[in-house]
Amino acid sequence: MGKTILLVEDDPSDVDLTMRALQKGHILNKLVVASDGQDALDYLLGTGAHAGRDTSELPTLTLLDLKLPKVSGLDVLRRVRTEGVTRRMPVVILTSSREEQDMAASYDLGVNSYIRKPVDFEQFVQSVAQLGLYWLVLNEEPPKVK
Repeated sequence: MGKTILLVEDDPSDVDLTMRALQKGHILNKLVVASDGQDALDYLLGTGAHAGRDTSELPTLTLLDLKLPKVSGLDVLRRVRTEGVTRRMPVVILTSSREEQDMAASYDLGVNSYIRKPVDFEQFVQSVAQLGLYWLVLNEEPPKVK
């Protein structure tokens, strides 16, 4: 299986913007989009709408927004870090939040990186391309939890 990116984002225009930035940055990996926190957890844990999904195939990178319906980004992160199969999975917060408490809580919960979405599209493209290069090419994946 190729390296998959899970994008957890509820704003359709931000999903479109991220997809365009990935394409422009020549990051052609499979992209799975979850539009709320519960859908993301169902995908990762093979429950709900994703019941029966092979959960041994985790995303190489999860881009997680904080402000999500149903289950917040922080609650998704908290759950990901407590589940055996997902606890080592790389998670990058990609948010427009400028709240220091959101950043502190994210790192306290074990996020790998916290990135504020740039307002400028070209800056966003550069940020996404650098993210892709680092997490999908350079970074060594953590060993699978047994």
